Formats: sequence, C-alpha cells, structure tokens
Amino acid sequence: MRFRFALLLPLLFLAACAGSRPDGGALEVATALAPEATEQTLLVAAMRERATEGPAMFNGERASRLDFADLSISVPPSHQTGNIEWPSPLPGDPKTQFVARSLAYVDGADAFKARLAARLAALPKGRRSVAVIVHGFNTDFDEAVFRATQIVHDTGFDGVTVLFTWASRGSVFDYVYDRDSATIARDGLEELLRLASGSGVEDLYVFAHSMGNWATIEALRQAKMAGDGDFGGKLRTVILAAPDIDVDVFKAEMRVIGRPKYPFVLFSSSDDQALWLSGLIAGEKPRLGAYTEDKEAIADLGVIVVDLSTTEATDSLAHNKFAVALPDFVSRLGDRLRRGDRLATARGSFSETARGLTGSFGNLVGNTAGAVVTLPAYLLTLPIRAVGG
Repeated sequence: MRFRFALLLPLLFLAACAGSRPDGGALEVATALAPEATEQTLLVAAMRERATEGPAMFNGERASRLDFADLSISVPPSHQTGNIEWPSPLPGDPKTQFVARSLAYVDGADAFKARLAARLAALPKGRRSVAVIVHGFNTDFDEAVFRATQIVHDTGFDGVTVLFTWASRGSVFDYVYDRDSATIARDGLEELLRLASGSGVEDLYVFAHSMGNWATIEALRQAKMAGDGDFGGKLRTVILAAPDIDVDVFKAEMRVIGRPKYPFVLFSSSDDQALWLSGLIAGEKPRLGAYTEDKEAIADLGVIVVDLSTTEATDSLAHNKFAVALPDFVSRLGDRLRRGDRLATARGSFSETARGLTGSFGNLVGNTAGAVVTLPAYLLTLPIRAVGG
C-alpha cells in the first residue's frame, strides 16, 4: 500500500497543476460586447448547493434535490476547437475569452420544464432536440458550464442544451467524495431525463465525461428497471467519453440496460493517465475509458468504440482527447447519416485504423488521426442519429 501511494503522488501533483481554471469561480457577467463572438444558452439542472458568495452560482456541496438555472455564455471568435479560453482577469474579454453574459436561477422543476418546453417549441418540427451534458470528476461548476459550452459550440448542436451538474468539489484529493456524489446524483439525472422527455422533445441525447458516466449508466439502468429505459422512445445516442467505470461493472450494467436501439458511442484511450490512476485506486481494475484490449466484446453490448490511443493529447493526462475528436466525429457521422448511409459493411463487426477504413466509415474520423472504430455486428444495418446529426 505504501508503494502504491508513492506512485500516486506524482500523478496527483501533475493533475493538480494541469488545470488552468482560476480559483474562486469565473462566472462574473461581462457587459462588454464583441460583435463576432457567438452566444450559447444552456439550461442547468444541479445536484449542488447554491453558492452564497463569489461569482459561482453553485458550490461543490451536495443538494438533496434538483435545482435549476439558465445561463448565456459568449465564445470568442478566436476560439480554438477543444479549448476553453478562460476569462482573466474577471469578467474577461469577449474578444478572446469565454465570458458569462447572463446568469439566473430557475425556481422549481415546473418552471424549468416550462422554460425547456418553450425553447423546444420555438424550434421547427424535426429539430426539437435536447442534449444533456454530464461532467466528470474534479470539476467546479464554472468549469462544467464552460466545457458544456465548448462541446455545444464545437459540435454545432442546434437544439436545447441542458447541463446536468453533480456535486464535485473540484479537487483531485476528493476522489471518493466525488464518486459518492456521482452515485447520489443518479436519481436527479433520471428525473431530469424524464422532465426532458415530457417537454415536447423529439430526440434526447446524452453526453457524459469521466466519472459522469457512472451517474449516467446508473440512471439508465434505473430507468430500464422502472420499465421505461428509453424515456418514452425519445432517447437517442449516448456518448461515453473516457468513462471512469470498472469494465466488469459496465458489462453488468449493460446486461440490465440491454442492447440500445440507438448505439452508445465510447471514446477510449489506453494512455489516459487519469483513468490509470483511478484503476490503481480501485484495486488495479481497468477502467472502461482506458480499456482497449477487448473492444469487440464491448462493441457487442451495443457500443460503437472509438479508440483514440494514438491520437495526440492536448492535456497532460490524456483525459480530454474527446474535446478535439468529438466535433469532427459528430460532423462526419451526421453528414453520412443525412446522406442515407446505414453504416453497413459486408459482414461482421470490424476494427480498423482511420487510414485503412474503406467501408461506410471511410473518412468518418477524418482529422482524428489514428482513431479506431469498432461497430457491433447487430448494428451494421441499423440507422442511427448522432448529436449534431
């Protein structure tokens, strides 16, 4: 145990120093204008307590029930795909940084549902989509907001975005607290998905990162056990980015959930150091997001596996590769689906490098150099839709 802890110290230090987020929150409303900036609005469902001081709306402590908010965030014209250009000093410069444009609490589930329904009704039929984004471990509220904004902006999603934020304390030294918070949050996430499914939505998508995948898979398992695993037929693609879930646990969960009508999409990478550390803490059991040895078995559960192991990382722990890979993947998948591509190959499941793909995924991963796509056999002729598609 002493040797194992000694191994953890360098990575804990690295993780603590890796982030560029400012202390104390970054959601101070900016009044300055940048005509070429892009404004993104997102609704928030939180299992966090409201903050009583500072620019943060919510802190890292657990709430007993869902709370809600409505925000608008500006993305600078100079934004680089996959990045978060943090505001510093506050409130930030909208020409070069992410800045908050408006912040408001929404009191109660009924008011939240009404606001969500109104935004969906304002969209044309056929495009009334909701994307629920679930953040991961070591994530403050403001970081969750900016990451959700980055994902929506970079993928070009044009439906209604809802950030589901659970009580992470935003510290690498609070892993167990965060893990327990994610477990508690499963009920709130299931409640949110039910609220969304009853708000006039046509297509309901879920994107989860890291430890947020634990809350997500647990919520989907609960929903299936309750008799409505696809939320009234509204659930579409579920994207699992670098999931911090024990591989055996995931397989057991998926046996309950069953093969989804629309395949899950898993972004994994064998060099993810954050998940290596998590596996070490968990008794040296591999985490799903870093487990690439058994891709075909995972795929046959109803999962499209996108292996980013040879893709260059933009963060020191190689835990956020999805941030750059996701927009290109979604764009190309959406293009193919709009052209009527049924994701079919001659036979069987396959696993090939991006350069070698010659079937219906020919150029799917595009600039995501070295990515590997594994498609489960039963999905080869199943039409699917993806976020942004």
